Amino acid sequence: MSFDLILFGGTGDLAWRKLMPALFQAFRHGSLPKDGRIVGVARDDLSDAQYRALIKSRFDEVELAKRPSEEEFARFADLLFYLRMDLSSPADYPRLAAKLQEHTADTVVMYLATAPGLFTTFCEQIAVAGLNGPQMRVVLEKPLGHDLASNRTINESVRKVFSERQIFRIDHYLGKPSVQNLFALRFGNALFEPLWRRETIANIQITIAEELGIEKRGAFYDSTGALRDMVQNHALQLLCAIGMEPPINAHADAIRDEKLKVLRSLKAWTPETLRQHVVRGQYSAGTIDGLPASAYRQENGVSEGSPTETFVALRTEIANWRWAGVPFYIRTGKRLAARSAYIEVNFRPAPHAIFKSPLGAANRLVIHLQPKDGLELHLLAQGQDNRQNRQQTSQTLAPVQLDLDFDKRFGAERVGAYERLLLDVIDGRLNLFVRSDEQEEAWRWVEPILESWKNDSEGPRPYAAGTWGPSASSAMIARDGYCWTEEC
Repeated sequence: MSFDLILFGGTGDLAWRKLMPALFQAFRHGSLPKDGRIVGVARDDLSDAQYRALIKSRFDEVELAKRPSEEEFARFADLLFYLRMDLSSPADYPRLAAKLQEHTADTVVMYLATAPGLFTTFCEQIAVAGLNGPQMRVVLEKPLGHDLASNRTINESVRKVFSERQIFRIDHYLGKPSVQNLFALRFGNALFEPLWRRETIANIQITIAEELGIEKRGAFYDSTGALRDMVQNHALQLLCAIGMEPPINAHADAIRDEKLKVLRSLKAWTPETLRQHVVRGQYSAGTIDGLPASAYRQENGVSEGSPTETFVALRTEIANWRWAGVPFYIRTGKRLAARSAYIEVNFRPAPHAIFKSPLGAANRLVIHLQPKDGLELHLLAQGQDNRQNRQQTSQTLAPVQLDLDFDKRFGAERVGAYERLLLDVIDGRLNLFVRSDEQEEAWRWVEPILESWKNDSEGPRPYAAGTWGPSASSAMIARDGYCWTEEC
């Protein structure tokens, strides 16, 4: 199969940091179709050779295992081309059409790694240039809008030009091997699904923690914040994967129909729950790995006195028969104590205790997303017998765990998130992409939070860089009698 992958924003941070390394890995693994071109598009004045040299220099900054040798890059570079173009200029679109006519491709993928403000103009001009044929696919990066209204505007503009099967709204968390294993765990095994309900599960926690600050994205992040950047998309997609009913098959719409039901079942916010069940924070100066870390308001590109949140913790429930009464906790933030993303399923204690157990001990399933990729099942077992006090110790249990490390088990077979998703776009598989009604429902659910913050004069709660966020986050979960993992 022949393809053209047109990468708008081809000199940007996402292109060289994530997309090009992923495309190279697909090339190295022999997964990338042979007859293809990767065309970087940007406003810089570069030749093909200069663009290849730029990408080659950027590979020095990716993980060592993902860097090409000289010989590998020379072969990969044969796929790379460049087009100087301004997406906001209608006069430049005929040049894009001419570039596409140089190569007969079965599939043309247009990847918009650009500001969302350009999406509407792009769609209008693509239609004028007649470049929206059935072989075309468009990939839209987050954030797709700033609120529900802007999200709908973008989706309406795209749907005027492309059919839903041509639109790939990307959320790279859905491409992570660990998230794929979450679906396999639930729907490929008979072990957990009978337990996956309110009668046996006490609470579920989703944590996406980052040690890094906002790096060079100050202006972007200051207008976005943690709720829009992480909760509205990544965290809610993980919640859907945990809470959804088994789909009737593995087809894209069957999966996305069940995720949509979860989003529609999330409890609506009230003024009381917004006060008690949502915590926002902003990091102040602190230390990370023993080194000083600046406060958020001291970062480049951040406005003085900024009210933007860098941390969010919240409590919600899925109001249906399977999950009624089970709290779901989400927290995410920058400059936290560790880089760690995981889902923790906390089961209820045994209904009748005949053994002595450690205080608060119960079974837990931990699904690690990053940096570790795997599963931990926490159980209780009898410890070593003590002959001096046999009767007592025979009735005392100790915590043990089964640790399944997928990186060790599968090793080189693992496929990274962007590599998987890019190959799926080329092949036309929509399973791991977000449908417009899912996205709109997620925006509808978070919008009351955004509105409440507009009227909150107190602003985000400060927390020192290198900690686990504001103390109010711990208080929120403690009101239900639970605690975050590192605090238990």
